[in-house]
Amino acid sequence: MAYTKGEGPSVVIALGGNALGNTPQEQLELVKHTASCIVDMISEGINVIVTHGNGPQVGMINNAFAFASANDEKTPEMPFPEAGAMSQGYIGYQLSQAILNEMRRRDIMRSTANVVTQTVVYPDDPAFDNPTKPVGAFLTEDEAKAKAAETGYIFKEDAGRGWRQVVASPKPRRIVESDAIQDLFDAGYVVVCTGGGGVPVFEANDCYTGVPAVIDKDRSAAMMAATFKADMLVILTAVEKVAVNFNKPNQEDIDIMSVAQAREYIEQGQFAPGSMLPKVEACIEYVESYPNGRALITSLECAAAGLAGKTGTVITA
Repeated sequence: MAYTKGEGPSVVIALGGNALGNTPQEQLELVKHTASCIVDMISEGINVIVTHGNGPQVGMINNAFAFASANDEKTPEMPFPEAGAMSQGYIGYQLSQAILNEMRRRDIMRSTANVVTQTVVYPDDPAFDNPTKPVGAFLTEDEAKAKAAETGYIFKEDAGRGWRQVVASPKPRRIVESDAIQDLFDAGYVVVCTGGGGVPVFEANDCYTGVPAVIDKDRSAAMMAATFKADMLVILTAVEKVAVNFNKPNQEDIDIMSVAQAREYIEQGQFAPGSMLPKVEACIEYVESYPNGRALITSLECAAAGLAGKTGTVITA
């Protein structure tokens, strides 16, 4: 069935972790609110592609299989790329279902499509020389060394709590399913894709192989938005606006900033590395790759108002 796209702009939305829960049951309730906010945009004629994080979810899957494998010889360990694909599948199922139900409730005659997505990374990416992202269960030092010898995985001590596998966070280079996503989007579907940044894969001789790694979801969303020449990249987080001097008496919210201003703030150390910094950097990558676009950082609840220019922080070339 053919669906009709809205008459408004095209937007790639990157959902933050606050839009999802830590368990399937908790998430099922939270995505209903998330879906309502997204359908608010769709009802205004905005055409959206939805991307999302998967940190707690892929960790849960990885830990569950590791525990089961250690305690039941009939249960195999699950490779990290496959755990990432599993998390994409169930998060995408719940998100696309909730969006579809909300559109039906409002008599919006469109449908959703969930695409489990692969993202090409390069083997020579410097991130592979220094894996830093902890994944999976905590092990003793002896268990970690034995597992490393058996699998070739890298394990590091994690803040005195035990040893965990660590993986790299390489730069995304290409979305394998980008043609399918574009076709579905052009046909009027609301597409959910690139969960957790996509499953990282190496490409060689026109074939793909999964690799244990974690891709920053906002960077993947930025790359997709630039590739599709989307009018706007929207990164949703826990705050309404980006701020300088955050949580200080002289905190100042930012309504709009250029790439040059954003880089200046980064040089000043204004954005926390594990929080706002990667979001601002993703916005910079998008508008530098596609200068006609604009990036918006705001909260989920303020997304529709942000797209209308009433709130949020806009980053321009």
